[in-house]
Amino acid sequence: MILLDTHVWLWWLLEDGPLTDNERNTLDEHASKGEIAISSASIWEVEVLERKGKIELLPDLKSWIKVATQPEVCKVIPIDEEVILAQRKLSSNFPDDLADKLIVATALLNEYPLATKDEVLQNLGY
Repeated sequence: MILLDTHVWLWWLLEDGPLTDNERNTLDEHASKGEIAISSASIWEVEVLERKGKIELLPDLKSWIKVATQPEVCKVIPIDEEVILAQRKLSSNFPDDLADKLIVATALLNEYPLATKDEVLQNLGY
């Protein structure tokens, strides 16, 4: 299983963004085996981006989310008390970004590698 950061999930499904062909193929391969997961924080983050007009999801947000979270696309991991407490494992210099904290805590708790292009998170070892 691999947990996708929000931007990777969006770029993969929208076939947009700076993912290489190899990265897309790898995600497609993992998806075909049911090995893609996202944090429910990513759904929240997508709603915020769409509401602010930073992304457009067709035909509309609700329909896009319904398709993008089908079990054959990805497993959605809820934010529960275990995820919240797992944030305590984050380094003291972790950025003050609530979505990133929840997404990384979800990956750590479930022992899933995180697919991210966020250089700050990569430099922190996530």
